[in-house]
Amino acid sequence: MGSRLLIARVVARLCASYLAILLVVLIVLDVLAYAYLAGAQRDVLEPILGTPEGSAAYAHRMRQIALGLVLFDVPVLVVSGAAAFALARASLGPLVAAREREAQFAAEASHELRTPLARIASLAHSAPPDALPRIARLAVDASVTVGDLLTLVREERVSPRLSEPVDLASVARATVAAAARGGLQYETHFDAGWVLGDERRLRRLAENLIENAGRYARSVVRVTVAEEAASVVLAVDDDGAGVPPELRARIFDRFVRGTGGEGSGLGLAICRGIARAHGGDVTLENGSRFVVRLPRFHHEETPAAATS
Repeated sequence: MGSRLLIARVVARLCASYLAILLVVLIVLDVLAYAYLAGAQRDVLEPILGTPEGSAAYAHRMRQIALGLVLFDVPVLVVSGAAAFALARASLGPLVAAREREAQFAAEASHELRTPLARIASLAHSAPPDALPRIARLAVDASVTVGDLLTLVREERVSPRLSEPVDLASVARATVAAAARGGLQYETHFDAGWVLGDERRLRRLAENLIENAGRYARSVVRVTVAEEAASVVLAVDDDGAGVPPELRARIFDRFVRGTGGEGSGLGLAICRGIARAHGGDVTLENGSRFVVRLPRFHHEETPAAATS
């Protein structure tokens, strides 16, 4: 409520500022117009200005001119006031939306951090013999959540600083090699797909998707990179149960977790932030297939396609 009141006050002040400027401009124009028309009427009535009738006619004409200027200014001020209000609202719209997002983000972040921090405080207070390992584990969980929160803010607000050709297939191949888990089979097919962007952030995108698939897969994780029209497509799929239907529309929202509730619930939100910062997007298809589409970078010297 306080935020809405503050916004209303800012809108009112902006409108008042716009109207004050317009009023000054109108007064200046009215004075100039009145002086010009007064001279024109004096020239017209000059032969009879020395008579009482001429003076009365001149005064009558000047009152009509003054009234006409006022009647012209009133609708101009009304229309301009409505335009000023619309302009002020339009100017503040992005700021209002950003403020609401920040408030929601702060509420969600505090909610997510409250549980591990409360557990740490409880364990530290009671101090049982096995408290230290459990406190350390909870502290690590809270630290990971904080790190993911900071990453998410950066990916949502900061455009890629680096703009260099990146072979998305090489990034995915290295990520699969680093993320391979015992007991899981990784099926891969990589065509050289070059995009323009920040390799570090694109690597984080691939890591999040591949680690997420490995967490929920039963036995197989499939990773492919291919060119599609004007895009390079990174697809990550697994043979797990997939995202429940009731969560699919919200799976990229912050703090939304899939079956099992593992992780901070920020990985997919970070993926979408990175993809959109690079001019693309990431979507969920068929419940367990995450597809990233990024604008393809055309270059005559890109290496030949490779398959593994």
